[in-house]
Amino acid sequence: MPERGTSIEDTGSLTLGAAGAEFNVCATVARLGLRSALVSRLGADPLGRRVRRILREQGVDDALMADEPGAPTGFFLREALADGQRRAYYYRHGSAASTMDITDAERGLAARPSAIVVSGLTAALGTGPRECVRAAAAGAAAAGALLVVDPNLRPALGDLDLVASLVRSLLDRTDLLVLGLDEAPAILGTDDPGEALTAARAAGCGQAVVKGGADGAWVLDGDRVVHVPARAREVVDPVGAGDAFLGGFLAATLRGEDSVAAAELASTEAGRIVETSGDLPTPCR
Repeated sequence: MPERGTSIEDTGSLTLGAAGAEFNVCATVARLGLRSALVSRLGADPLGRRVRRILREQGVDDALMADEPGAPTGFFLREALADGQRRAYYYRHGSAASTMDITDAERGLAARPSAIVVSGLTAALGTGPRECVRAAAAGAAAAGALLVVDPNLRPALGDLDLVASLVRSLLDRTDLLVLGLDEAPAILGTDDPGEALTAARAAGCGQAVVKGGADGAWVLDGDRVVHVPARAREVVDPVGAGDAFLGGFLAATLRGEDSVAAAELASTEAGRIVETSGDLPTPCR
């Protein structure tokens, strides 16, 4: 990223970091004191080694990461312009992560996690990653893991209908569904938070939460829809806030907290990211 307010075209320098939906979730879970590990593939290159180092700095176990010597580590450029516009430019065609397949899911499931998080963003990267998501979801219960699903629908990655269909096919085995209000029509057929939560329960989800960005979030407490307000005091950079929300909600859930308490912690964690530049929370020490 260039300095805030400066375009990529005009900047003289860039700050190099690491990010990604599941990466960000793992980092939040680790910051909250639980163990987390990321399953993915990296190129055997300097960027891959840097990602591993940042994972460890964030307290995330990198033992389930695999090196893919024949493919580079993907990267993207991001800018936050003075007029408030935020843009991202992706360079991940043929990346190491895009070569993921069922074997990556098997590697993760063999670690016997308490929960496994899958994302529609991963499923959008190609046939192999899509099969990885399916296999992880199919094996979660037998591995003793909660299945956590984040639709993470990204129009820039292509066929949204394909990814939405995949997510819908997972609902009857999903223990926790965390989705944006803007994603609810494609997944649950409604943009009303209460109706979406009810539809998720009817589809077989054990628990669901609907994120509304600055409008807060909604969860079910029994049959009652509860709204939890957003916690950010100022907006610096909202990118990654949804991942931090999921990480906070998951950490609270694994600790045995109820849905309202989990949403409150999730909102606090999302607020931390919104108030700072970059996707990741403060590293573990």
